[in-house]
Amino acid sequence: MLEEREMMELEICVESLESAVAAEQGGAQRIELCSALREGGITPSAGLMRAVRARVSLGVHVMIRPRGGDFLYSDEEFAVMRDDISLASHFGVDGVVLGLLTAEGDVDVERTRELVELARPLEVTFHRAIDMTRDLKTAVNDVVKTGANRILTSGGAASAAHGLEQIAGMVDAAGDRLRIMVGGGVRPSNVQQIARATRATAFHTALRTVVPSPVTHRNSTVFLGQAGVDEYIRHVVLAESVAHMRNAMEELVVSGPVGDR
Repeated sequence: MLEEREMMELEICVESLESAVAAEQGGAQRIELCSALREGGITPSAGLMRAVRARVSLGVHVMIRPRGGDFLYSDEEFAVMRDDISLASHFGVDGVVLGLLTAEGDVDVERTRELVELARPLEVTFHRAIDMTRDLKTAVNDVVKTGANRILTSGGAASAAHGLEQIAGMVDAAGDRLRIMVGGGVRPSNVQQIARATRATAFHTALRTVVPSPVTHRNSTVFLGQAGVDEYIRHVVLAESVAHMRNAMEELVVSGPVGDR
């Protein structure tokens, strides 16, 4: 049952200093800092970590993911993840976000636990790699064994709105051992429905807005990344978008306990 406002958590996924500042201004409690959101997010640069930590006072959790693609990592990639955790800790962040799986689609408990222990006293979120596992409830129990603090999930579905039943089952499976944070298409228009259906009280969203480039000279025939992707737009977080989400969550607090189903 939701009894206090502070129990409702809002985390905004950002990939720039500008968006981190907007998330704080809009009322988020925490950001997930990463780069390359077009690939689902990878570890941000040392310079970005340092700048964001110096500029904002809200919680900063850093993505630890050495590349895009699957979540089965080589020994060399695992070593990179260890180094990145140490670097993030050096810059004074509050937590890290990571996820490791086996080739068979299970949580890699042993290596995840090793990274969790290395990260302490930082908080650890096991990210949406869990949505790629073969059994979500088993995966929740495996993440508990690693010592992580929370799980980010869409319930193994394309979006949280399509994974409500699975998320509710994960909330039950987690109990008070760790927190289930819901992500994947969470918006002000659906956060109340998702909260009531799942009894989750922590939410993750990007809320990105397309901003056109001020550049006047353009070469539309060259693509530096994926072909066909407009090189002259940026996706940023706006403070008013975050405030809108925050208000929707506050309305849920006022209207009654999340536990009412």
